[in-house]
Amino acid sequence: MTLSFKKMFALAVLLGSCAPALAQTYPDRPIKFVVPAAAGGPTHITAQLLADKMQTALGQPVVVEPRPGAGNNLGAEFVAKSAPDGYTILLATIGTHAINQTLFKHLPFDPIKDFEPVSLVVKYPLLLVVNSDVPAKDVKELIAYAKANPGKLNRASGGNGTSMHLSGELFVKQAGIDAPHIPYKGSAPALNDLLGGHVQLMFDSILTALPLVESGKVRALAITGKVRSPLLPNVPTVAESGLPDYEANGWTGVVVPAKTPPDVVAKLNAAIKTALKSPDVQSAMAKQAAEPVGSSPAEFAAFIRSETDKWARIVKDAKIQVE
Repeated sequence: MTLSFKKMFALAVLLGSCAPALAQTYPDRPIKFVVPAAAGGPTHITAQLLADKMQTALGQPVVVEPRPGAGNNLGAEFVAKSAPDGYTILLATIGTHAINQTLFKHLPFDPIKDFEPVSLVVKYPLLLVVNSDVPAKDVKELIAYAKANPGKLNRASGGNGTSMHLSGELFVKQAGIDAPHIPYKGSAPALNDLLGGHVQLMFDSILTALPLVESGKVRALAITGKVRSPLLPNVPTVAESGLPDYEANGWTGVVVPAKTPPDVVAKLNAAIKTALKSPDVQSAMAKQAAEPVGSSPAEFAAFIRSETDKWARIVKDAKIQVE
């Protein structure tokens, strides 16, 4: 049966009114906060810190749900295919929204088209550490040693395509050195081999490397972010140490499924910014070596595009691909 023009127009008006109505009542039930990584890790800890404060601002429970697997892709795919109503949100990572689009041959979602950015949350700089037997006390000496001994410095990471791996690829490219990459199944075994001298350098999380630095078992040469870390104020950045264009951070931010109403995105954005300004959240994140950020949706969208372009070049140049 064919609808009359008047009935079709009325239906269109009714459907068009649903989004404003949703925004006015949102939220009226619990929000699912999907984390694409395992429980207990830094990504999960960040989400839980954020959720605890967001639910106060929003007046509804914000329930953190870990969905790890496939290089963070399982959780991201789940949210991409969820209803665009603001009740299923994702803690996006540098993997899900900047690296994996180029790294994986087949990605079950489009990081740009399938999501609406809400806010950048935090940045996590890494730490460049070397085995104590490496005769380099700073980045300039490391680069000079590597150039005088091509291929002699082996570079560990916690796995192919991780931020640890790609931070190293960016470093060797800008420094113009040959330091072969040795991937491990996680940070712990890589650090063990660094201690044993089987590999000579590594880019790692500040938190996991810090105890070894403090005990003198490895030497910290530089921070990968643009500013020094309060946890290691005497360790310069890579940019300070002779590679002024170098910056590499892990990061997380909140995204929602595409076509989520703008007013809903705005409410989530406001709740995130309020949470990040909380003194106890800032203190807890500082202990995690994380830098709270907060941004507008437009700023986060531009950041995602710039990060995607940046790491796509590194992945392609290094010929890295995961099936």
